[in-house]
Amino acid sequence: MSWARHNPNPQRKSVGDCTVRAVSAALGMSWEEAFAGLCLQGFLMCDMPSANHVWGAYLREQGFARRILPEDCPDCYTVSDFAGDHPVGTYILALPSHVVCLQDGDWLDTWDSGMEVPLYYWERSEENGV
Repeated sequence: MSWARHNPNPQRKSVGDCTVRAVSAALGMSWEEAFAGLCLQGFLMCDMPSANHVWGAYLREQGFARRILPEDCPDCYTVSDFAGDHPVGTYILALPSHVVCLQDGDWLDTWDSGMEVPLYYWERSEENGV
């Protein structure tokens, strides 16, 4: 359970596209494919692709389900803690100002976001039709 450097951005940019990077990793697609899919979803919803409800709708169409985190310690439960509790599977975690993909216990990101606190998460599973 650890951070794995991940930046599929074709120009290696690492600011402003965290949603695209996370969706790209979670769906196993290129940055360009993820960007195009999110932009189309944003176009259909008349909002920006990085808006929570836009990328959430896109993930839902891809077989993800939104889950709420337990209220045990809402200000101290970190991405790293989540990774330890979820060693298998693909997840996208929504943080206060960031989005990160977690796969099989590793968080894939351009920086070590392991100490950040997630607000909620999206889970991809066979029961969701994927």
